[in-house]
Amino acid sequence: MTELPNCETLLLEQAGGVLHITLNRPDSRNAMSLAMVEELQAVLAAVRTDSGVRALVLRGAGGHFCAGGDIKDMASARATGSDAYRALNRAFGSLLEEAQAQPQVVIAVLEGAVLGGGFGLACVSDIAIAAQNAQFGLPETSLGVLPAQIAPFVVKRIGLTQARRLALTAARFDGTEALRLGLVHFAEADTAALEQRLAESLDQIHRCAPGANARTKALLLVTETEPLAPLLDRAAEQFAAAVTGPEGTEGTLAFVQKRKPSWAQ
Repeated sequence: MTELPNCETLLLEQAGGVLHITLNRPDSRNAMSLAMVEELQAVLAAVRTDSGVRALVLRGAGGHFCAGGDIKDMASARATGSDAYRALNRAFGSLLEEAQAQPQVVIAVLEGAVLGGGFGLACVSDIAIAAQNAQFGLPETSLGVLPAQIAPFVVKRIGLTQARRLALTAARFDGTEALRLGLVHFAEADTAALEQRLAESLDQIHRCAPGANARTKALLLVTETEPLAPLLDRAAEQFAAAVTGPEGTEGTLAFVQKRKPSWAQ
C-alpha cells in the first residue's frame, strides 16, 4: 500500500483498492486554498503508479463539495501584486490537468455547493454523482473576475453553447439540471441513493482490469487532440500488446473457464 502524504486540508481513507479523498475545510464550504491544491497534487502523485488503487473518490466534508477559490488566499495575493495572482490561479489549472490525466478512475460525489473551482473538479471526473439538490454555478463574473483555469474543462464537459450561457450569467442550477446538461452522470434524490450509486459504480470498476482501464482512459483523452489515422495505428499496437499481456491473457482465460478474472475477485 502506497504511503500517503500527511494532509491538513484533506481526509484520506484507503480500503479495497479505493482511495477516498475528502476536502476537509467545512467552515469555508471546502473552499480551495493553495494548501489544499498542493495537498491534492501530492496525493495524486503518490498513487499515480500504484495499480493497487483502482479508483479515487473525491467528495467534501460538512455537506458541501467545494464553494470555489479561497478568498483569504486571494487577499494575501493582493498584497504582493499580479504575479502572485497569476501563480495562484495557474496552480489550480495544473491540479485540474493532473486530475484529468490520473490513471485511476476518478469519481466525484457532489453535494451542496459545487461552485467555481468545485465545478472545475466535477468537470475532470470520470464519473460524477450528484445530489439532486446540489447547487452548481460559475459565480466568477458576478465577482468581477473570470473562470480562467476551469473554462477549457467546462467547455469540453458540456459544450461551448452551454458554457457561454452559464459563465456569462453566473446562473445557479441543481443536480437535476446538471444531469440534463451532461455535467454529471447521475442525480440522486437522497443520501442513501447517492451512496448506493457510488457503491454500484465502484463494483463496476472492480470488474475492469486496472491496466486496461488506465490505458483506455489515456486513449479516450487523446482522441480530442490527435489526428485519427496515427491514433488508430497506435491504438492497434496497444490492443495487440494488451491481448498478449498478462491482463489480456487472464481475462480471456477467465472468460473461457467461466470464472471471474483475478482483478474482480
